[in-house]
Amino acid sequence: MHLSAPIVRLRAKARQRSRITNIPLHAALDQVAAEEGFERWSLLAAKSSRAHAADAILRRLRPGDMLLLAGRPGEGKTLFGLDLAAQAMLAGRSAAMFSLVYTARDVLARLADLGWQAQRFDALFRFYDSSDISSRYIIETLADASVGTLVVIDYLQLLDQKREHPPLLDQVRQLKDFAIRKGLVLAFLSQIDRSYDPAASPMPSLGDISTPNPLDLSLFDKACFLNGGNVHFEALAPTAV
Repeated sequence: MHLSAPIVRLRAKARQRSRITNIPLHAALDQVAAEEGFERWSLLAAKSSRAHAADAILRRLRPGDMLLLAGRPGEGKTLFGLDLAAQAMLAGRSAAMFSLVYTARDVLARLADLGWQAQRFDALFRFYDSSDISSRYIIETLADASVGTLVVIDYLQLLDQKREHPPLLDQVRQLKDFAIRKGLVLAFLSQIDRSYDPAASPMPSLGDISTPNPLDLSLFDKACFLNGGNVHFEALAPTAV
């Protein structure tokens, strides 16, 4: 959902309404949010902040990139991954999501939470929730994907949960080769190791990625870490060409 004006102008509009109508500022903010299609101002502000961060990160991703999107449970990895996909689609690019965690109904609900109408992206968005999701499944499914397609994989540490699937390291190597060959952007949602202590460090780092099975993190080009509502983006390696 596009806002009718930048959030700074919407906030100024609420302040003016508060003065003119003599209602509390928080009430005026909620009124303005309702006019923009949100139940309350906090939801509008959160959506605006996420969308801005997702758009900024999307602009730094190039075809062939492998992105780690990491955070502890409850930090909003799925929502942020969907926001990346939505921003890509707003730019006219295709997007896809492969999830070993959520169903199509779950994802539609989360898109609604973000303010996006799913039918708006019918021609651009594909979702898969098969228990067979693996590198082979993803590669075969996206054989016809166009250059620049943004792919969200939910999530990294579950790709080898079935014994018949190749080791995680082999799958990530296969997906990296595929991303470079097809010119796709692959964003892997990733768990953070339980040993990470937010009191000791305000933001997780590459060393905090959970790796229960062998994994070469140098295969990833960029990383996005989430913690406490904050987003940290960093380049890990030169962009693949």
